[in-house]
Amino acid sequence: MDSNAIFEAVQQIFRDNFDDEELVLTRETCADDIEDWDSLEQINLLTAIEKKFGLKFGLADVRDLQNVGDLLDLIERMTA
Repeated sequence: MDSNAIFEAVQQIFRDNFDDEELVLTRETCADDIEDWDSLEQINLLTAIEKKFGLKFGLADVRDLQNVGDLLDLIERMTA
C-alpha cells in the first residue's frame, strides 16, 4: 500500500471515529487540533488503524507519536 492510500485510509478512520465527513487531516494535525481527540479517542483510533492494516502497535510504537505524520510514518514502516 502506498503512502497516499495509507493517508486516505487513515483520514477515513478519523472521519468515522469523529463522525465528521468534512475532517481534513494534514501531517501536522495533532490532538490539539481536533476538539474531541482525547486519550480514549486515541485508543479508539489506534484500534481502528490496527484492524484496518492488520497491525499490532506496542506501547513503544505509539508513545512518542506527536502528530498524524508520525502515525503515517509508523504505519508505512510496519506495513513495508
